[in-house]
Amino acid sequence: MTTGRHSALELDPALDDYQLASALVREAGQLALLMRMAGLQSQQKTSISDVVTAADHAAEAYVLAQLQRCRPEDGILGEEGTSVAGTSGRTWVIDPVDGTYNFLHGSTYWCSALALKDSSDVLLGAIFQPEEDKLWLGGTAHAATLNGEVLTAYRDTGAVQDGGGRNATALAELGAATYIHPTWLMDPLCAMPWHAAATSAAALRMFGSGSCDLGRVADGQLGCWFQHSCPEWDWLPGKAIVRAAGGATDMVRINGLDWFMAGGTTAVRELRAALESGSVA
Repeated sequence: MTTGRHSALELDPALDDYQLASALVREAGQLALLMRMAGLQSQQKTSISDVVTAADHAAEAYVLAQLQRCRPEDGILGEEGTSVAGTSGRTWVIDPVDGTYNFLHGSTYWCSALALKDSSDVLLGAIFQPEEDKLWLGGTAHAATLNGEVLTAYRDTGAVQDGGGRNATALAELGAATYIHPTWLMDPLCAMPWHAAATSAAALRMFGSGSCDLGRVADGQLGCWFQHSCPEWDWLPGKAIVRAAGGATDMVRINGLDWFMAGGTTAVRELRAALESGSVA
């Protein structure tokens, strides 16, 4: 567990974007953890499992303040309400505590995450899981890393046409991480695609933090991932890192819902086909 007094660092504007992203998620995550150790209460948002705490707000406020100092021309979008228009054409997307339900109940499976995007695509992602001291980083100009070590799950071996490594592994041979709120299982338009994809995998995992899941898809601990209706802060950090690791990502609209996927090339292709088989159109 991370211990010690949080330093509330003022970050150096001279840091490059990847250094800045790493420092921001590390500091935000440590701040949230120390606030939880001191005691927190929560407020319900959309459901009993969709909650927010003072730590979410404090961590987002910290990241906002540092970005406004270090990247004053960039836009900023945060899960807890931050919305700052920029002039550079770039926007930082903040998820101060992803997996707040886990965080509030003492689980280690939560993280701080952020992404940097421009008008066409995501440029980088950073994910920090404080209680396991794991920091994933990657983007268009930076190979995907975990604590500084380059990730190779999608590059080592396998079919050349699929890019090698995990890219060549079929969905039926992989465990799939996912999330679906129980109420959505009562809606056939959502439940049918989800069921088709879920039953195509070798095993299912549902841990409650999409960014933690996607970091583990990038490093090979999890085989693939799929989920519907993800906001940008739940999707873009992990998307950037999975792609930087050599994996694949995709999105498809089925029965009026957007479904997001990540993993190896073969698994993502097969996930998409399975989800599409649940279409009522």
